[in-house]
Amino acid sequence: MTEFRSPLQAQIVQWFVAPGDTVRAGDVLVILEAMKMEHEVRATDDGRVTELLFAAGDTVNEGELLLISERVTTDSRWDGAEKIQNSGREDVPGHRPSDAAAATLRADLQRVVDRHAFTFDASRPEAVAKRHALGQRTARENIADLCDEGSFIEYGALAVAAQRSRRSEDDLMRNTPADGMVTGIGSINSLIHGLEASRTVVMAYDATVLAGTQGMRNHAKTDRMLGIALDQKLPVVLFAEGGGGRPGDTDMPIVAGLHVSTFASYARLSGQVPVIGIVSGRCFAGNAALLGCSDVIIATRSSNIGMGGPAMVEGGGLGVFKPEQIGPGSVQHRNGVIDILVEDEARAVAAARHYLSFFQGRTRDWITPDPLALRTMVPENRLRVYDTRAAMAGIVDAGSLLELRTGFGIGIHTALARIEGRPVGLMANNPLHLGGAIDADAADKAARFMQLCNAHGLPLVSLVDTPGFMVGPDIEEKAQVRHVSRLFVTAASLRVPYFSIVLRKGYGLGAMGMTAGGFHAPVFNVAWPTGEFGAMGLEGAVRLGYRKELEAVPEGPQRQALYDKLVAQQYANGSALNMAATLEIDAVIDPADTRVWLARGLASSRVRERTAGFVDTW
Repeated sequence: MTEFRSPLQAQIVQWFVAPGDTVRAGDVLVILEAMKMEHEVRATDDGRVTELLFAAGDTVNEGELLLISERVTTDSRWDGAEKIQNSGREDVPGHRPSDAAAATLRADLQRVVDRHAFTFDASRPEAVAKRHALGQRTARENIADLCDEGSFIEYGALAVAAQRSRRSEDDLMRNTPADGMVTGIGSINSLIHGLEASRTVVMAYDATVLAGTQGMRNHAKTDRMLGIALDQKLPVVLFAEGGGGRPGDTDMPIVAGLHVSTFASYARLSGQVPVIGIVSGRCFAGNAALLGCSDVIIATRSSNIGMGGPAMVEGGGLGVFKPEQIGPGSVQHRNGVIDILVEDEARAVAAARHYLSFFQGRTRDWITPDPLALRTMVPENRLRVYDTRAAMAGIVDAGSLLELRTGFGIGIHTALARIEGRPVGLMANNPLHLGGAIDADAADKAARFMQLCNAHGLPLVSLVDTPGFMVGPDIEEKAQVRHVSRLFVTAASLRVPYFSIVLRKGYGLGAMGMTAGGFHAPVFNVAWPTGEFGAMGLEGAVRLGYRKELEAVPEGPQRQALYDKLVAQQYANGSALNMAATLEIDAVIDPADTRVWLARGLASSRVRERTAGFVDTW
């Protein structure tokens, strides 16, 4: 005997059984209603109903007995004369469908499936073909390449342009899917760094939808994703191709739309999480404003980036130009807007994955380059130039080096890399440009790079080979005093450990700027045997400091001999060994031991707690 009681105070809506009916476990016996909601009471086992204690319409209290059934034997249960209650009935709530019925989607689910189909590239073959004809990929193709397979969940896929007052619903679904912007969260590099560390907010303007313009709905989607990124401390990748604000949205009573919070929300992420901007094609106006707030900009050679497109330029009375004439990739790379210039979107996505990996933690596996190659990196002839990028590559894990802003401020190289799997920021003077002297552009580049690494907790390694800051009337016209001083101001507030290695020249204020403000500011400051030091260039120091002595000797071979002798004395006095003996630097090391020193230094230092701040856009 089995008793069925009411789970709550309710009214009986409908009985699905009568005395004498045989039921299966799971069949619905009665529907109860409370607070406008229906509740099912189901059979807990196979049996035959013997008694119903209430009728439809009656009110019952919690725990009151509703019906009684008795168990049936196997033989009686399957007696052909018996009625099996609910068998084959489609109108009974909770009826267990057959396999064939399960394969048929419910109407509400089918509507959702059909609606989502409009968001897929396959539903817009002509737009996709046009995109491919330009040698470019769709927004969804780029996201699929960026995110680990199956990891992307999309937010706001069903949005359409806010133009219902001027276009049909069918037109909007077919031609403005996702309101021209695909947004969501996916994993990037999860196989390397694990799922938790890899989750990333991804947003892609869709240039095949209303030219990738910024509509009111995609502004709302953007704001939603940026809020999540800030709250959950998730990195952001933005594909920023598009033409800026959209004038055609008519469903909202807006005049100028200057109250939108998207730009402030995006900028608020600076210094909080890594923010990556990617461009292929045209990126103007509002799209460019967002791009410019990114930590790093990755762009293809075919890209055009500008705060105003052709229409805006012409509207301002500034002339008529083609899109290709405004901010081409080659120009924006040379002037410092683009950090990483690549050939196509596939390489842009690969660069984004590589860049993001440095902010996802340490790797367990690495390949060590031949350390002995560092011994001959600096030429024995101290006047001979060499490429410090080779020294950078020889110090870090093989294949890990990612140079940034290579077209701008070429007096200093900046790159992200790994040392025994640990991410670091790497800077190096460039003797191939101005002999390694630091000009305004190089100082700006290095100072911002220090900000970037500091914001995201990456230790800094500085390879020094500089005669100092660039001087002269022409250079001072470029506000050299303010620009180069950024090195000191930025370094003074670093929370990350800083390591300096003097490869050759360590002269004057420029060398101090490359060593976080002074030779004792870094965690350690060491030199290779080729290191040479002085308050200024040694030849110049002799000419200035020994002018009277030189002028006292007749001009010619005799004066030249004295000059050479004094210079040799200065070099001996400023040698790396002598600097270490006077404790002005910490050690002179075998270049082959550079990685060992850095690995041990990194292991014995720490990153201090984050403080408020942002990464300068310049």
